[in-house]
Amino acid sequence: MVGSREGPLTVSLATLRADLGHIVAAAIAGANAGLLLNRALARGIFADTPALPTRVLAVGKAALPMARAFAAAVPGPGLRGLIVTPRIAEAAPPGFDAMLSAHPVPDERSVRAGRAALGAAHAIGSGERFVVLLSGGASALMTVPAPGVSLEAKREVTRRLLRADADIHAVNCVRKHLSVVKGGRLAAACAGRTVTLAISDVVGDDPSVIGSGPTVADPTTFLEALVVVDACGGRGVFPREAVAWLERGAAGDVPETPKPGAASLTRSNVHVIGSGADARAAAVDAAQRLGYRVIGTDRAIVGEASVRGVEHASWLAALARDHSDALCVVSGGETTVRVRGSGTGGRNQEFALAAVPGLATIGRAAALASVGTDGVDGPTDAAGAIADSSSAARARASGADPMRYLEANDAWAFFERLGDLVRTGATDTNVGDVQVALLGAADD
Repeated sequence: MVGSREGPLTVSLATLRADLGHIVAAAIAGANAGLLLNRALARGIFADTPALPTRVLAVGKAALPMARAFAAAVPGPGLRGLIVTPRIAEAAPPGFDAMLSAHPVPDERSVRAGRAALGAAHAIGSGERFVVLLSGGASALMTVPAPGVSLEAKREVTRRLLRADADIHAVNCVRKHLSVVKGGRLAAACAGRTVTLAISDVVGDDPSVIGSGPTVADPTTFLEALVVVDACGGRGVFPREAVAWLERGAAGDVPETPKPGAASLTRSNVHVIGSGADARAAAVDAAQRLGYRVIGTDRAIVGEASVRGVEHASWLAALARDHSDALCVVSGGETTVRVRGSGTGGRNQEFALAAVPGLATIGRAAALASVGTDGVDGPTDAAGAIADSSSAARARASGADPMRYLEANDAWAFFERLGDLVRTGATDTNVGDVQVALLGAADD
């Protein structure tokens, strides 16, 4: 727990960095999956739901803690469940089976998990309840490709979309139309009542996007999926079998995903029980207890990380000109990376790297952290990175040019060189990214 300070706040760069670590840790703790689930249950989320025989499916990066919290809070004779998770850090609750699956790139384990999830849905009778505990990462962990589409083709589609800087809404639009489990199809396979409790990792908290919406009506279409493909390099660069399936769907030759109002989903209810707002609120509380004046933003940080990092540093400089006291700026969202180089990194590291030159011009102590609340940033061992007002000078002293690293998409190597990677390990939650910036007082 972060303690409070007494009296005026004067902060050195070293103190800023230490405080930054405390605030980021508080943000991640505020998104604890078990905590969020227990809060939702305490609000009586099942108060208007009949007490029915229940089978649970927990899938996503927070699957295991969500399942454990649910089993402890809603015990019942014969409670059974399936957990699909990228890692098993503790024992599953009694009556639950755990399946280890793949993330971020699906593999055959993902297909087995997807088929097991469909089997669980099909096994629910009309007088039973199917509780789906959903969190970020479910799209890769639970994958059943459409007929005639191979797993490798679906993986290649996702890789090409991400390399083309497609956002999660566009990526999931395509993924849902190449799947037999996503886009509402899981709930449609269930004859009983489906209740989904979801922790959101997407900007806007749209239930149809979280985990590609396996229990939610899908407002997107095959035609829209083709539009995304056309905008991300064209149909010719994507696997032919995937494009052919999308074209068949757009022509009306195969059924669409269930749409809003579909009879097959009238028994399905979805509740978003946690999101990035919970992490940001915890960060704000921690910063205020440390004595900072907090400035938040309702504007999500989205778009290309290398552009948004520059803009964020400029905004911090403007705040520094307008305010002389010590400030904390809290924001969140999900940026994208347009891959041009052959380096290694993630969107949070790239965002922080792009901010390095701007932070050096603020004229007072400043530090910025951008982290993924799941503890993973791209294909790296880091959750994100810290950049501060000394980063540019320290880089120059070691012979490193920040802009060359940025052009090579090599943010990991840059921050590893400076010792400024943030490594949290897997956090067993996922509510998107959070950025915390601290500015020392003008006379520090």
